[in-house]
Amino acid sequence: MELKLDLEKEYGLVLEGGGAKGAYQIGVWKALREAGLKIKGVAGVSVGSLNGALICMDDLERAEEIWKNIDYSKVMKVSDETVKTLKNKGFKSLTLPDLINSGLQIVKEGGFDVTPLKDLISEVVGDEERIRNSERELYAVTYSVTDRKELAVDIRAVEPGSIKDMLLASAYFMAFKNQKLGGKRYMDGGGFNNVPVDVLLGRGYKDIIVIRIYGWGFDKERVVKIPEGVNVFHIAPRQDLGGILEFDKKLARKNMVLGYFDAQRFLYGLCGRGYYIDAPNSEPYYFDRMMSEMELLKYYLKDVLTEDGMEALNGYRSFTEGIFPKLAEEFKLKEGWDYKDMYLGILEDLAKRLKVKRFKIYTVEELLKEIRRKIKLQDQLKLL
Repeated sequence: MELKLDLEKEYGLVLEGGGAKGAYQIGVWKALREAGLKIKGVAGVSVGSLNGALICMDDLERAEEIWKNIDYSKVMKVSDETVKTLKNKGFKSLTLPDLINSGLQIVKEGGFDVTPLKDLISEVVGDEERIRNSERELYAVTYSVTDRKELAVDIRAVEPGSIKDMLLASAYFMAFKNQKLGGKRYMDGGGFNNVPVDVLLGRGYKDIIVIRIYGWGFDKERVVKIPEGVNVFHIAPRQDLGGILEFDKKLARKNMVLGYFDAQRFLYGLCGRGYYIDAPNSEPYYFDRMMSEMELLKYYLKDVLTEDGMEALNGYRSFTEGIFPKLAEEFKLKEGWDYKDMYLGILEDLAKRLKVKRFKIYTVEELLKEIRRKIKLQDQLKLL
């Protein structure tokens, strides 16, 4: 595999806010770190600023430990009854009015008590000097209710003893019980700037990687003009990461794995929409492969076509003019799809139906081998 980014450059990371979805960002960071990417600085909101502090300290082990063991009790003081109510609501209540209407008495009394989160931040930050002396910049976006303005706080430059307060200020989601920090009140910055690309642009960054988790808030990147000569890349999930209050260790571990492999897709130009496939050749190569693997193709199509349709398969045109356009619609391929897209689409659909392990980087040959193995096993089971 060939790395698609220049390791000589220094990159900025933008970490979106999104509560419990933040585990995904740690998975992405792990892959970037393994690839040797140089991170110059981070601009984060809410959970993005907390993860940014761990990145600033280069403490991947601690970050993974936190997210692998995350639970409601690590973030909020909540009863089992409250957690049950949240689960029954499907974690769709994202705003304070929604939560109040859900009937949660704890919210009516002023919000969730986030003392555990405060304690966790204090524990993570520990010695402030690890952040102050870091080679990486860290900016946390929040909103000062007292001053009525959005802030991008340079965490390394704040007054001694106040780093943990500013990180908490960035994460003060409106459903949390809000207390003054340093004599002022703050709100989660996501409602005003949940994708703070502008913070790094304003500080001269030329190569920026945005890690999306689609949290609640205002996507300011949509209204920001990207200057000429600036490269902005995106790494984003193609599946739901769960709710922003869904602090569940099993889901967090799953999202970290997803983030890790999505970052691999980005770093090495891997193909596939659900799987991760190293397929560097051009369209004619994959068309020839597809047509030369007629037995496998017909095995796949027997579940798609009627018996009469199978008998009608004769020659390339029956595929190129009949079968493939229909499959393109079924696979929801982008407009202008080619036969490489079609071939990989068939392989992925087969792999999914046969329950081939998803989180692994495959060459086309490796994925084909695993598909054939699964087909053989399936056929053997039918004989039992």
